[in-house]
Amino acid sequence: MIRVIDNFLSVSDCENVIRYCHNAAYSYGEKDSPTSLPTGMIHEIDETSEIYKLFLDETKELVPDSLRLTRMYVNCFAPTENPYFHIDGSHGFTCLFYAVDEWNIEYGGETQFVVDDEIRGVFPFPNRMVVFDANILHRATTFRTGHRFTLAVKYGI
Repeated sequence: MIRVIDNFLSVSDCENVIRYCHNAAYSYGEKDSPTSLPTGMIHEIDETSEIYKLFLDETKELVPDSLRLTRMYVNCFAPTENPYFHIDGSHGFTCLFYAVDEWNIEYGGETQFVVDDEIRGVFPFPNRMVVFDANILHRATTFRTGHRFTLAVKYGI
């Protein structure tokens, strides 16, 4: 399952999230598998922050009641990085929010999903949320110029 929701937040909430992502402190990225090198940068979102509370409230209705929020963080990729394909887990759902204020097709930056031996992309439109099964093979692609920010909300058992 891959579900796309446009205009996910109010305009003011979206602007606050973009500002948060641009000003957050980041650490060197994560490994997408035990054998891959780290890519990108990440910022763990503290449970006491307003951003955490906002996304908890806005995403909990998108996933089954049997799942719990396991992690919330921001991914940041620099132009021309080459992230790896990976899955987020064998059970659960991932919600990705595109924290961008503008986009056009020449920027790049789609999320690629492998479905039925094909790559299917979801464009990173401003204020867009994509929700998908954690076991779907996927990867970020980077913007041609500028950093790409996505806020990830993960639900599992």
